[in-house]
Amino acid sequence: MIGRLRGNILEKQPPLVLIEAHGVGYEVHMPMTCFYELPEINQEAIIFTQFVVREDAQLLFGFNNKQERALFRELIKVNGVGPKLALAILSGMSAQQFVTAVEREEIASLIKLPGVGKKTAERLVVEMKDRFKGMHGDLFGGDSAFTLTAPSSAPNTNDAEAEAVAALVALGYKPQEASRMVSKVGKPDADCETLIREALRAAI
Repeated sequence: MIGRLRGNILEKQPPLVLIEAHGVGYEVHMPMTCFYELPEINQEAIIFTQFVVREDAQLLFGFNNKQERALFRELIKVNGVGPKLALAILSGMSAQQFVTAVEREEIASLIKLPGVGKKTAERLVVEMKDRFKGMHGDLFGGDSAFTLTAPSSAPNTNDAEAEAVAALVALGYKPQEASRMVSKVGKPDADCETLIREALRAAI
């Protein structure tokens, strides 16, 4: 079981990041709320991971802290919620926002996430609420705000928008919907991560 990686970031292609640790490059899927906090390419990062084995693939999911990973582990135990949907949920909402939505039974907020219909949202509220009771009360205590770093240089707008659309499609949005979301928040000097963040924020 791979539980933690420490190494240099070689590539960032949302929601995938390639990290080299001891000469081995690991492809890690990360929720966008975690992806935003990653350092720049060629800098060192520490990521807590969850290894998921399926019949057709072996996937590694990464998180910035153990609390986010713990929430992901609980999410994939919910009936009808697989790793891909859990990744999409934690991309559209931070861990703290999701916990708050569940505790307040905000079904309307949950069904705005890709792949989450009314039945799934209701199941999430019922099952996750019970799971939260068995977890430590300070699981998501403290400052839950994510620190977002500004782009170091002006990106190519068309490339940034294309990458943002591809990332949203990977998270479960339909291509046309992803294009519409990105176009709606598009700015001349916005980088890929900014476009994804704003598109997801506007969708909730």
